[in-house]
Amino acid sequence: MFWTIPTLMTWARIVAIPLIVGVFYLPLEPATRNLIATVMFVVFAATDWLDGYLARRLNQVSAFGAFLDPVADKFLVCASVLVLVHLGRADVFVALIIIGREIAISALREWMAQIGASKSVAVHMIGKLKTTAQMTAIPFLLYDGKLFGLIDTHVWGVWLIWIAAVMTVWSMVYYLQKALPEIRSRVK
Repeated sequence: MFWTIPTLMTWARIVAIPLIVGVFYLPLEPATRNLIATVMFVVFAATDWLDGYLARRLNQVSAFGAFLDPVADKFLVCASVLVLVHLGRADVFVALIIIGREIAISALREWMAQIGASKSVAVHMIGKLKTTAQMTAIPFLLYDGKLFGLIDTHVWGVWLIWIAAVMTVWSMVYYLQKALPEIRSRVK
C-alpha cells in the first residue's frame, strides 16, 4: 500500500514543504509570493482530509498510510510556522509551543504504543480542533494582506495562531492526562 492514491497524496504534503519555502526565494513581488504560498498551502492541507476519505472509500487503508498521514501534517505545519517566524509574521513563542507539542505528543504516542496502551492517546476532537485552528491561521498569515479588500488576514492570522497555540497546549494537557494512569502504573 506504499503507492496508493491516498498515500501519494500524503507524500505530496511532504514534497510541498520545500516548494512552499522556496516560493519566498523567488524573484517575485511579495504579494505574489504570498498568494502562491497561500494557495499551495491550502491545496496541500486539503489533501489531509481527502487522502483519508479516499483511503476509506477505495479500501486502501494501510498501516503505513496511518503512520505517514500525521507525520506529513506535522511536517507541513511546523515548516510553515517556521517560515512565518522567519518572515516576522508569527512569534517564536508560538512556534516553540506548536513544534514542542508535536514532538512531545509524538514521543508519548510512540511510548504508549510500545507498552500496548496506544488507545489511551488516540486522536481526540480537541486535537482535531487544534489542527483546524492551525490550518486556518497559517494561510491567513502566509497571505498577509487584505482579502477581498476587506479582511486584514495578518490581524486575523495573528489572533488565530495564538488561539491555535492555546488549543495546542490544551490538547497536550488532555493527552498527557489520558496517558497519566498508564504512565503511573509503568514508572515506579
